[in-house]
Amino acid sequence: MSLDTTATSLVLQQAAAQVAGAQHLPPGTLYVVATPIGNLADLTLRAVHVLGQVDAVACEDTRLSGTLLQRLGLHRPLLALHEHNEEAAAAQVVLRLQRGERIAYISDAGTPAVSDPGARLVAAVQAAGLRAVPVPGASSVVTALSVAGDARAAGFRFEGFLPPQAAARLARLAELADERASVVLFEAPHRIEALAAALAEALPGRRLTVCRELTKQFEQVQPLDCDALPGWLAADADHRRGEFVLVLHGRSAAQADEATGDAATVGARRLLHTLLAELPLKQAVALTAQATGLARNALYEQALAWRDAQAGGSGEPGDPVPTAPAAAAPPADWPADPRRVAAAAKPARRRGR
Repeated sequence: MSLDTTATSLVLQQAAAQVAGAQHLPPGTLYVVATPIGNLADLTLRAVHVLGQVDAVACEDTRLSGTLLQRLGLHRPLLALHEHNEEAAAAQVVLRLQRGERIAYISDAGTPAVSDPGARLVAAVQAAGLRAVPVPGASSVVTALSVAGDARAAGFRFEGFLPPQAAARLARLAELADERASVVLFEAPHRIEALAAALAEALPGRRLTVCRELTKQFEQVQPLDCDALPGWLAADADHRRGEFVLVLHGRSAAQADEATGDAATVGARRLLHTLLAELPLKQAVALTAQATGLARNALYEQALAWRDAQAGGSGEPGDPVPTAPAAAAPPADWPADPRRVAAAAKPARRRGR
């Protein structure tokens, strides 16, 4: 470490001690410490103070965490605790806490136990009747949300990485299609194009905020529609580099209401279509309006349009209100002859024994 770096580290430690030095750090406690997601300046003074006071630092990667501590001028024993050994390593941390030691846990970047390891460790510590204290700081999830501009969202949900298999990825996006909250996704550079293609296919026109290399020198925040993402990635090779956080904007109330309204209208037309096969027009309209809550006038006009189309030979009973002399063909799953369908639906009369 150079003299300049050493001097800077000393100044940083002194500032941390001045700001947080009076704070009590109880022994036998796990301190879950957030670290920067790319910009060292995002590390809090409280985090520096805690890391300088604990007896050991459990970490996801001892090499990365060792470099971080070295840049801060701190020297603490490191304990490897990652996704492959978290359960066993957590047991060792609990034993040390029970002896009265102070242990910090840090992940490679950001806040532990969100997408990175740490949740099992915290659960084990709490199950042993010991304390886990959060030391908040950088989080790529909250950072991305702060610049997403999804003002109409009903909260947010953290989804993380979608399934790597194409079919499973599309299926999960279909499940998220009606989500009113902002949805935060993670993706690696080698899979971003596959995710872009899936988003464009499953949710065209849905608003998306792409965050690339957050807090780093080449940080980029790009709002666009999902179907524009493949083209944006293809336009510049740099757009495909780095780590990605994507915020899928929530479905607006107007969009949800519109979809619900469309479904209700289709259902009402199906009901009206069926009733017209058995009842007079006015009675069929009245029953449909009562059952669905849709306006009687609109249903009446629809029924008249069907009747006129049949009389003129320009359409079929299932056609929508014609806007031209020739009406469009009905949907494939609509019956061509409602009387035949209604008759088939009637239960057969049973003969007495």
